[in-house]
Amino acid sequence: MSMMDKLKHMLKGHEAQAEKAVDKAGDTVDERTQGKYAGQVDAAQEKAKDQFRDQPPQ
Repeated sequence: MSMMDKLKHMLKGHEAQAEKAVDKAGDTVDERTQGKYAGQVDAAQEKAKDQFRDQPPQ
């Protein structure tokens, strides 16, 4: 079982909290870098959130 599979299993039913944590982590990075990498951070946040959402593989 991969690490991502283990994380998905642990977060099952707690997707909202996981998304809040991803947002908070991204905001912290933006704050510490003074927004220098805001575009990259936003893209990474969306990819992370997509991993936790319940959706069939494409």
